[in-house]
Amino acid sequence: MKVDDIRVFIPSKNYKVSQSFYQALGFEMDYVTDDLSLFQNGDCTFFLQRFFNEDLAKNLMFQLSVLDINEAFEVISNLTNFDIKYEPIITEHWGKIIYLWGPSGELWHVTQFSN
Repeated sequence: MKVDDIRVFIPSKNYKVSQSFYQALGFEMDYVTDDLSLFQNGDCTFFLQRFFNEDLAKNLMFQLSVLDINEAFEVISNLTNFDIKYEPIITEHWGKIIYLWGPSGELWHVTQFSN
């Protein structure tokens, strides 16, 4: 089996807030149904669903690889209208990372790998 792509379905505690959050992060939103949106940035895509399960959301983690961690931190630190939290850039032996908790509790590992 050759895999071409994989897309996750992210739950949302408040569908409209999550839609706005991901657009503010730089993703373009496409309507799929009243309960499902497709988000895209470059070749990266995921679905946002109008569904929420707290246990699922709080245990859901993603790694978002970026080319410029400083640019990502600037975008994240300017997200003032959302109930989110994040940590400053952390340097690891393999690269740099920002931990970002989205509006539904999902954890993003925003990562820039070392060359």
